[in-house]
Amino acid sequence: MKTFKGSVRKATIADLEVLLNFEQEIIKAERPFDPTIDKDPVHYYDLAKMLGDENAHVVVAEEEGKIIASGYAIAKRARHYLDHEYYAYLGFMYTHPDFRGMGVNAMIVEELKNWSEKKGLTEIRLTVYDDNTPAIKAYEKVGFKKHIIEMRLDS
Repeated sequence: MKTFKGSVRKATIADLEVLLNFEQEIIKAERPFDPTIDKDPVHYYDLAKMLGDENAHVVVAEEEGKIIASGYAIAKRARHYLDHEYYAYLGFMYTHPDFRGMGVNAMIVEELKNWSEKKGLTEIRLTVYDDNTPAIKAYEKVGFKKHIIEMRLDS
């Protein structure tokens, strides 16, 4: 198995075109799991805004000068009954297929975890579709545990 030899850095506005392409790849991958995703064109994130937000940390992984993965952490207010007021929510987790299984996701999660700790956010969460087994395995590999399942009813 190849290992990732690149680096992880904070994303910049110069990366926006690549990030927008990654977003569309994520949407394409998630459509089979969610019939409620709106028709194209659709966006999950306001990436340009997030890049300038001090309560968001958007990162990319690069290898040989090419951006091959992304992720973000944002500070979110927790529900009033939990033992923490804010938590770090991770999202926009994408790794180009040619680099999957090489530890890239682990390096991105580690960077997002470090940012979260510096912000005083000790609780870290993310969401993943229940049927997205490869993503679940990748997150479990870096220490995440299943916590809650959101259910929906077709009407």
